[in-house]
Amino acid sequence: MKIMPMQQRGIQASRLALGSMSFGGSWEAGGYTREAFLQAEKAVDAALSIGINFFDHADIYTRGKAESIFGEILRSRPQLREQIIIQSKCGIELGDGTLPTRFNFSKEHIVASVDASLARLNADYLDILLLHRPDPLVEPEEVAEAIGAVKAAGKVRYVGVSNMSIGQIEFLQQAIPDQLMVNQLELSLLRQDFIDQTITVNQKVGTKVNFSEGLMEYMQMKNIQVQAWGPLAQGKLSGRSIDNEPENVRRTAELVKKLAVEKDTTTEAIVLGWLMRHPAMIQPVIGMTNPERIVACQDAERQSQLMTRDEWYTLYTSAKSEE
Repeated sequence: MKIMPMQQRGIQASRLALGSMSFGGSWEAGGYTREAFLQAEKAVDAALSIGINFFDHADIYTRGKAESIFGEILRSRPQLREQIIIQSKCGIELGDGTLPTRFNFSKEHIVASVDASLARLNADYLDILLLHRPDPLVEPEEVAEAIGAVKAAGKVRYVGVSNMSIGQIEFLQQAIPDQLMVNQLELSLLRQDFIDQTITVNQKVGTKVNFSEGLMEYMQMKNIQVQAWGPLAQGKLSGRSIDNEPENVRRTAELVKKLAVEKDTTTEAIVLGWLMRHPAMIQPVIGMTNPERIVACQDAERQSQLMTRDEWYTLYTSAKSEE
């Protein structure tokens, strides 16, 4: 049986990850409420109840509140740390009314970001650190120095990237001794350019595809773990009101519901199963805090194994935009 690239390299990660982007509620500066903490705690418990041991963070999520809430959970349950995998990201500096949002892969910023994340998370180390979005001013040797420093200090075990192309990965990799572990990208049944790019080679319609050429094949060859953010497409195919959505969304939501009934499963499991059926062994990062919706994802891996080629292509074709 095929296993995830991450698992092949010794990280015993669950097929699904829980993202913390919604932890903490508001993206306004300031502290979080007790209600936000309890909501996040219930989400973590729901994830653990279905075997999720992988938790995805970023230093900017709700302006640090997401990591701080998770840190409070770990403070109350210190035994949990060694049972889970924590991934966080750095490299984005949010706009503050004076300066715009910008990207920063300087050594100083990376090292300081790791220290700040660890303090908020109440943790001694990150299992994985991702460089969040490409920085056009990047100096790969400086990134390598930063990674070397945080790894030597025992603060980071593995490093990866997010939202990067082959060229950007290779540009960094030629300076970084350790192989990059992860590339996290927006992938879903409604964000399917990663499939279109493969299918439309040598076709005029391929000029409209917005995805790095050959990236999926490259990551499989290099044994880089593909992670998907936004894998449930904001719930548009699994229960959210879609009265004002385009025909392809409404049509596909009905198809997903029909398959879920036929297979005695949930719509979330069908949507995620479609993504996980891809041979790259994609790890979806589900980003909700509703415990019921998290538990509804439990059957996704099994559905990916049961999904036939005909079902997969029928979903893919149904979800295509008419534009």
